Amino acid sequence: MSAAPQKIFPVSWEQFHRDARALAWRLNSIEQFTTIVCVTRGGLVPAAIVARELNLRVIETVCIASYDETKQGALKVLKGVSPELLATQGAGILVVDDLVDTGSTAKVLREMLPKAHMATVYAKPLGRALVDTFITEVSQDTWIYFPWDLELSYAKPIAGKDE
Repeated sequence: MSAAPQKIFPVSWEQFHRDARALAWRLNSIEQFTTIVCVTRGGLVPAAIVARELNLRVIETVCIASYDETKQGALKVLKGVSPELLATQGAGILVVDDLVDTGSTAKVLREMLPKAHMATVYAKPLGRALVDTFITEVSQDTWIYFPWDLELSYAKPIAGKDE
């Protein structure tokens, strides 16, 4: 996210699981995939859920870092996909990530695997056109707190008044 987030969207484990299963429902009617490529780290959890629901056993990772806890930074490919998958240009491959934000990660993945089907659980307007399938769109100025980023604590009321 390029600017400071104006809104926050905390997602519970239960909600994320429902949304990832909804993604699998949509993907099930699209095509027969042979392989999932998940984008680490955020794509690991939805990829596991989608792989179970679509009965896919071949899962590869691509490791791309672009975020810290509060902002998006420079993109860095830490681990690419195997040469065998690159040779297919992504045909029959499903790429799964938790979120498409500005689209910078998706652009790199499209270059690596131009024929792959790209799917995310959440999408923001700047990156939405770069994915083929997603479940929920959130505004560009929203920061999503995924369940693996959270712990239980007091929640301040949205209006900011604590009475």
